[in-house]
Amino acid sequence: MKFSNTLIYWYLQNNRDLPWRKSKNPYFIWLSEIMLQQTRVAQGLAYYIKFTTTFPTVFDLAKADESTVLKMWQGLGYYSRARNLHFSAKQISKELNGIFPSTYEEIIKLKGIGDYTASAISSICFNEPTAVVDGNVYRVLSRYFGVNTPTNSTSGIKEFKTLAQTLIDTSQPGTYNQALMDFGALHCKPQNPLCETCPFSDSCVAFEKKLTKELPVKEKKIKVRKRYFNFLVIKTDDRKTILTERKGKGIWQGLYQFPLIENTETISEKEIITSKEFNSLFPAETTISLFNKKEIVHKLSHQHLYTQFWIVETKTLKNANISWENIQDFPVPVLIANFLTRFESKK
Repeated sequence: MKFSNTLIYWYLQNNRDLPWRKSKNPYFIWLSEIMLQQTRVAQGLAYYIKFTTTFPTVFDLAKADESTVLKMWQGLGYYSRARNLHFSAKQISKELNGIFPSTYEEIIKLKGIGDYTASAISSICFNEPTAVVDGNVYRVLSRYFGVNTPTNSTSGIKEFKTLAQTLIDTSQPGTYNQALMDFGALHCKPQNPLCETCPFSDSCVAFEKKLTKELPVKEKKIKVRKRYFNFLVIKTDDRKTILTERKGKGIWQGLYQFPLIENTETISEKEIITSKEFNSLFPAETTISLFNKKEIVHKLSHQHLYTQFWIVETKTLKNANISWENIQDFPVPVLIANFLTRFESKK
């Protein structure tokens, strides 16, 4: 009880002024929690405001087409979050008449919602005493209690959830959960935590034993896969290009891209123009040039994309389906969005 009282007292003096905290509407809380997964608050805030302005209710989000949702999500990454959000919005709208589920057990059944998000929504909106466990919570609890079980191990996930559940203030679970998350984000930070002014410094194991830098413990990450992307940026004389939607379950599903030649290593201009993919696409009268002299390395969680953009100019092309004037209307990966910004600035 002392832990939760100290934490909530700190929170009442130091909490962040965030727009979703002015509401108990589960739709708004849901949006904010999904957006802030793998995303800093400073970055996610603008997206939250844009989304709630464009889609003020779950019905508005449900009625939008997926391409519009992905375009608005562009830059946040982890696009499966947006697709799941859209899917669940349609489910809530059609099957539940727009009424958001009110218990942890029902909320977690929605697509794209796991233990953390279900716990946050059920505690904040419906006062259910379900403890949240995210990166901030792992860090605070592992340091305070001196827990060195890896946070990304099966046993660690279970141990920290159980520990968090024993600490929650059942009379105000939403406030307690938000206090714990804010404390991890603002005070017990990953680097340079504010230990000297910490209200827990007299009882924190990591501070006492000088283990702050060692905790929390994570198991080694899985091996990062290297991929080599060559995008063919087509420019016809009548200002047309080709964009295609990425299908399947891989990265960037539902986003648009230029024609892509993927290889197992970096390839040269000669290898590009003699490739089967290139020759099936273009007539003989083309010119090709490399836009970026240095290979761009785009890092995703489990993949590093070594990328080159090739500018291919030709008089006309039957398959060129997109006007350059309309290219900004399409949702694209941030890698391509960054290229387009640089490309347009060099015109």
